[in-house]
Amino acid sequence: MSAPAATMADMLIIGTIVLTVEDIPRASAFWTAALGYRPRGEPSDDWVILDPAEKGHWSGREASIALSVTGYPQHYPPRIHLDLYAEDQSAEVERLLSLGAREVDWQGYPEDADWVVLEDTEGNRFCVVQTGPFTADR
Repeated sequence: MSAPAATMADMLIIGTIVLTVEDIPRASAFWTAALGYRPRGEPSDDWVILDPAEKGHWSGREASIALSVTGYPQHYPPRIHLDLYAEDQSAEVERLLSLGAREVDWQGYPEDADWVVLEDTEGNRFCVVQTGPFTADR
């Protein structure tokens, strides 16, 4: 008798996305405020995992964010970035800027872009993508 085929629920999921940072407290403060995440444990000098508030250790399907001090500089253009979805992109961009994010002066936007490129306090780039009705101000 052969083993049953794997279902989507049995397959791999993204558990943690690791971001390179220079300053754990600064980056942790930004990402916990930006996403509503919480530290999994006491941060060390070079590592912390931030979990969604409702996620338990090793459980849940929403990805955690780990912050790691490596001593290596950021790579530009980045090899990977986060796309964060927002019903009200303009309000979220303003909120993230008030938390310490910076808008990236990027020339690659098409006319109908539904995203804005930002970087966190450590230079990690991410996009804020409009999921609600599109408005002309962004």
